[in-house]
Amino acid sequence: MTEIQPNNPLHGKTLAAIVTHLVEYYGWEELGRRINIRCFSRDPSIKSSLKFLRKTDWARQKVESLYIETQYSGDGAKKG
Repeated sequence: MTEIQPNNPLHGKTLAAIVTHLVEYYGWEELGRRINIRCFSRDPSIKSSLKFLRKTDWARQKVESLYIETQYSGDGAKKG
């Protein structure tokens, strides 16, 4: 049975959707500066990033945290 998670900003989001959003929001160059991993700074692609992030928990956690930051401003209101 699917559990409802109203307070989980990642609920229903795929890793591919999260990475795609971050690339559109920041671009590869800035994303590589914010999260220092090679798949963002050297010959970046969604496919290579997903492969790495699915195997590397610490990097995925950083990506998820940055995604949450882009979704919510300091006062908790969701950004457009």
